Amino acid sequence: MTWTVPMASTSYTVALDPSSRWAELVAWGPSGVEDGPSVFANRGDVHFMTEADAAPVEYAPLGLRPFSGADVAVRGGSWWRFDSASSGADLRLTFVDDVSGLRAVLCYRSVPETDVLKRWVEFENTGSSTVEFDRLGSAGVCVPTVSGARLTYLTGQWSQEFTRRSLDLPAGGFRMESRFGVPGHAHVPWLAVQDASGGAAYGVSLEWPGSWSIEADVEPSGLTRVRVGRLPSPGPVLLEPGASLVTPPVALASSVDGLAGLAAVWHDYDRVLAGPRWRRPRPVLYNSWEATGFDVRGAHQLELAKRAADLGVELFVVDDGWFTGRDDDTGGLGDWTPAEPTFGAFVDSVRELGLEFGLWVEPEAVSPKSRLYAEHPDWVYRIDGRPPTLIRNQLLLDLGLPPVVEFIKSTLDRLLTTYPISYLKWDMNRPPTERGRPGSPAADLDAEHVAGYLSVLDHLRASHPHVTLEACAGGGGRADLATVARADVVWPSDNTGPLDRLAIQDGFLLAHAPHLMSSWVTDSPGVFDPRPRSLRFRFVTAMAGVLGIGADLSRWTPAQHAEAASLVALYKSIRDVIHHGVARVQEGAIQYTAEDGDTVVVLAWNTGELTGAPLVPGRSSRVRLDVRPNSSYVDGSGARYSGAHLKYAGLPFDWTASHDADVVVLRRH
Repeated sequence: MTWTVPMASTSYTVALDPSSRWAELVAWGPSGVEDGPSVFANRGDVHFMTEADAAPVEYAPLGLRPFSGADVAVRGGSWWRFDSASSGADLRLTFVDDVSGLRAVLCYRSVPETDVLKRWVEFENTGSSTVEFDRLGSAGVCVPTVSGARLTYLTGQWSQEFTRRSLDLPAGGFRMESRFGVPGHAHVPWLAVQDASGGAAYGVSLEWPGSWSIEADVEPSGLTRVRVGRLPSPGPVLLEPGASLVTPPVALASSVDGLAGLAAVWHDYDRVLAGPRWRRPRPVLYNSWEATGFDVRGAHQLELAKRAADLGVELFVVDDGWFTGRDDDTGGLGDWTPAEPTFGAFVDSVRELGLEFGLWVEPEAVSPKSRLYAEHPDWVYRIDGRPPTLIRNQLLLDLGLPPVVEFIKSTLDRLLTTYPISYLKWDMNRPPTERGRPGSPAADLDAEHVAGYLSVLDHLRASHPHVTLEACAGGGGRADLATVARADVVWPSDNTGPLDRLAIQDGFLLAHAPHLMSSWVTDSPGVFDPRPRSLRFRFVTAMAGVLGIGADLSRWTPAQHAEAASLVALYKSIRDVIHHGVARVQEGAIQYTAEDGDTVVVLAWNTGELTGAPLVPGRSSRVRLDVRPNSSYVDGSGARYSGAHLKYAGLPFDWTASHDADVVVLRRH
């Protein structure tokens, strides 16, 4: 039996092996690629391993695939056989273990208007004994590599998130994971795989805001096999008799156009996840954190708001420090009451300037000095007899407890109905340490926290649909697809230094669309980047996604204010192309092409040597564009270029010490 799942321009074909013990991949790529001999099938003899170890198995228990890596591991072992299939809206392949009673349904769903396939597994324990999972993968993913694998992944640490890395893996394995209870800053649950020689790219991205694991192995058969899923942390995960369990979905994507084509597929998917919300304009914001820190006073904030409004900013966001007990990072979290009794009048004054109003919150955290902790010390993760570990002088609430989830929902409801708030920045600045809940030692704490977190986000979306929601976790610590599906923008990193930010944004745009990427213009030299860059460079960097300003505007000169206002106006004129068009990232530049193909916006930066001209012999720097070679294009100055020139010679830039970034808008003529 063979099944093909069609997508927008690609397809995914699986078949049952002759022994009816597993499903295996037959074809994955452009539509029609399944019409011919499979590039995945093993054609040779098997020695010192099982048939399943050499096959392109879709999903296998450890007992079935003991040597080359399994997708699910059950204590005591598990083997299964094919039971049934259905292929309605989803393809569902059911396998059963006659001894343990474990029933597994492999699920496949194509995402309309994209080249993304979602996969997950539904387990049911039909036996009489508890099943213990030590590994709980969502899918096994095979890639047809011939000369080894080229893996591209996103790594770093706090303030260095989304750093693009690549390695060639001729043999052996690769692993990355997070045990932080969130995707984390060190790795992103995203991976791209190509043959070591380059070419077509295949990607996986896990829809899970908890602990996770991705492993890739170049197997003896020559295939590269990726195992991806949630990490049972703390484990094992228990499945009682009669109970069921669903793994997090993993999204699969492929493109014959390499990493650039794969990024375009992920961008399309982000837009589909958001539904109509992705068309909603993302306002130019000002955030007061770097200007004021915890010193949040209404009069001072209002003065900053007036300066921001003069620049053309559309939204004013008050960050940390606005609530009772929050004079520094040792108190206040959990007691979400404004410190100033005139807070409501202050919000009204901001809105009278023509600005929307936004607020920072950290709903999952609590300060030990807070009233909330004094009243509910049992609401935090803890282990009896063990002292709590403070990170950033705070503890983490257990969102697996229904009263905690209801408290967070009611607190946010109160804020969003009491004040005209149209923007909410959700932060999360510490992972769980003592991951325990006295009285429930066998609880699946990671999954329960995820369920509570997502239920709050779903509640916000349903009850306050007008609110723009920003996802933040100490920067980019929670940029998974489950969060992205519920958020409007994502804060990729607390690092706003322009040179560092270019690298962060390069990696972010491999995995996510520009309309999600919040980026600020901050002071230079600043906290993270003492290397001087022009105000224009900092603005053009932040224009690559959702423009924000976080500088201390009271320190800007009149000339800086005037330049900033002109750049904000320029950004507004091209915002639709940046957010809704096709983005193509390359060295030193990003090209955005409007949906109708008639407008091209190029953001370019000089981060290296100057050209030397006109003082010494030199040539213009060039950015080759993906345009129609038979068309012609005109820029804002009236200069005309043939499409062939832009595509093969490139758009010229002449950099000088004072001209280190540029925005070029081309109209097809």
